[in-house]
Amino acid sequence: MKRKRAILSPARLLSKFGSKLIILLCLVLVLRLHFHTTFQSLMHSFYLSSRVFGDDPFKGTPKIAFLFLARRNLPLDFLWGTFFKNVDAGMFSIYVHSEPGFDFNESNTRSRFFYGRHLNNSIQVAWGESSMIEAERLLFEAALDDPANQRFVLLSDSCIPLYNFSYIYSYLMSSPKSFVESFIDVKENRYSPEMSPVIPKEKWRKGSQWITLIRRDAVIVVDDDIVFPVFRKFCKRWPPANLKMRWQMLQAFELFRNIQNGHNCIPDEHYVQTLLKIGGLENELERRTLTYSLWNQSDEGGEMSLWHPFHFDYADAGPQLIQEIKVINHVYYKYEDQKEPCHVNFTTAPCFLFARKFTPRAADRLLTERSIDLQ
Repeated sequence: MKRKRAILSPARLLSKFGSKLIILLCLVLVLRLHFHTTFQSLMHSFYLSSRVFGDDPFKGTPKIAFLFLARRNLPLDFLWGTFFKNVDAGMFSIYVHSEPGFDFNESNTRSRFFYGRHLNNSIQVAWGESSMIEAERLLFEAALDDPANQRFVLLSDSCIPLYNFSYIYSYLMSSPKSFVESFIDVKENRYSPEMSPVIPKEKWRKGSQWITLIRRDAVIVVDDDIVFPVFRKFCKRWPPANLKMRWQMLQAFELFRNIQNGHNCIPDEHYVQTLLKIGGLENELERRTLTYSLWNQSDEGGEMSLWHPFHFDYADAGPQLIQEIKVINHVYYKYEDQKEPCHVNFTTAPCFLFARKFTPRAADRLLTERSIDLQ
């Protein structure tokens, strides 16, 4: 006589399989945590090895590498020509990333300092796309070929110096740190979970594109082949650059809510900051930019209004403006709600050495009225 198989009650079935499910979930979580921890350890080891390479001592006169990101030509070349005039050529070097095929020569630039200083391997750059940080990396890579380059200043084609070369040189060389604005991005929904585990959310940072690096950190940026591919794949602007009449079209189709909930990621405002945070170097930075920008919010688009840097034209570029920028001696971290004085190697100093965005007419007035003393 066959024994009847006992029929388990729903409660016992739930208890039996529920416990196994819990064990399985715990195992998955443990493995995930182990993988994440191991991965981050490997990442940190990579950056430590890069740091040692970047700290090789240099004997001789250190240079500042001025790295210009240009759309085509340099509209303010005449002002920079005055800045570099009479300076020892062994104290600086110049590199320009322009559109492919554009060569700087006497026919298209007013300053001999820029002749032949363009990169031959430049790429086509689009604002808000990973091509921008790729161009930056190309500039740093070219400048690292010269071992004398010990400070690397990233500048736009609308930047002006606020001081003469001697002052800027002393300022940068007296600091052993990079100047990289870096803060936690809590307001904008730019981080994508798809970036994990390479980029954990707690290491996601934001800041100004205009950075000044010491050689060690420039090496880390150039050698990185872990974080950059993730940015190229998952950090993208939205709407895309090639979407015609993008705001009007998206509003017409009532997609603005999707954009607000989506990830409008601007790579150049996050890449270096996040990379150095992952490398464990954020605490070794001066967390501020050396380039002044005045940000205005556009009135168009309602809830989708955008922030844009103000363009300084002829009427704006008087001595009062320059003096107002020069006397700024502290920075305010909005998201951290704290104000910090600007220091260079523990000494109080002006916050900004450069400013943008200036038109050629504005730059011409600055030189004519000697609002900035570049000699």
